[in-house]
Amino acid sequence: MRQRLLGKSGLKVSAIGFGCMGLNFGYANKVGKQEGIALIRAAVERGVTFFDTAEVYGPFTNEEMVGEALAPVREQVVIATKFGFAIDPATGSQTGLDSHPERIRAVCDASLKRLGVEAIDLFYQHRVDPAVPIEEVAGAVKELIQAGKVRHFGLSEPGAQTVRRAHAVQPVTALQNEYSLWTRGPETNGILETCEELGIGFVPYSPLGKGFLTGAMSRDTKLGEGDFRNLLPRFTPEAMEKNQALVDLLKRIAATKKRTPAQIALAWLLAQKPWIVPIPGTTRLHRLEENLGADEVVLEAADLEEIRQAAAGIQVEGERYPAQLLATTGR
Repeated sequence: MRQRLLGKSGLKVSAIGFGCMGLNFGYANKVGKQEGIALIRAAVERGVTFFDTAEVYGPFTNEEMVGEALAPVREQVVIATKFGFAIDPATGSQTGLDSHPERIRAVCDASLKRLGVEAIDLFYQHRVDPAVPIEEVAGAVKELIQAGKVRHFGLSEPGAQTVRRAHAVQPVTALQNEYSLWTRGPETNGILETCEELGIGFVPYSPLGKGFLTGAMSRDTKLGEGDFRNLLPRFTPEAMEKNQALVDLLKRIAATKKRTPAQIALAWLLAQKPWIVPIPGTTRLHRLEENLGADEVVLEAADLEEIRQAAAGIQVEGERYPAQLLATTGR
């Protein structure tokens, strides 16, 4: 697989990474630890060098799975994890945000142990904490970098001005925001522009629209118990029916390329900027191979223009998150 640089940081990763969250968190079709380890190692064998996890996934168990899976190839891969949520140690439930420096240091030490590594390659603030100035957050991560515990600093779902303030204290290597053909806020809220200006890499999560853009879902799809998409406005039957127009667009382009809708959705992201690295997730080997095949898809200028014009005429139905969760983004 081809490699990409995350901005000007010098951090080189595979053009397509692996979002590990869904292996055992968030969705109904979770897999066991050994099955997850096998899939992560299958990704390594196919050229993936960039793996994304977080302490809150599980919580904690996702990091353990990722660490064990990648231990034999530690020097060949880049592992990203995250801090920023308060977690009740008794129940494991999220109780809010907490990016106080002492909490960041504690999460770092715990994540190092669970991952079984000497340094975290990329340490993201999972969500901006309005109770803690971003300068303090960046300063705490800077100290961890100086101590050799962290190599690169990242932010997830910040606002553009927050990025600038953080970057002035400790250079930001990557931003991880939701971005796909049906979530295009980074194009208009200053995020991609800021990345370009400051030399920051961009890591789109949910690049396949949490599964919707694969074409495998419809208004009749029944999500399992415990699947967080049951809470999302875009996954009501009515919204999925209206948003099918986007899938139809992807299918049309895919047919001309002898590819799949998922591969076109990922190739479209890769074509936007050379420093964009999507991190699709899956629990199935054939889907992993399908996703990685997007690196071989060539979208010509005419293809991109066709997608641009067609997408411009499609109104996406439903917010990407409920109001309470949406309020934690873009700060």
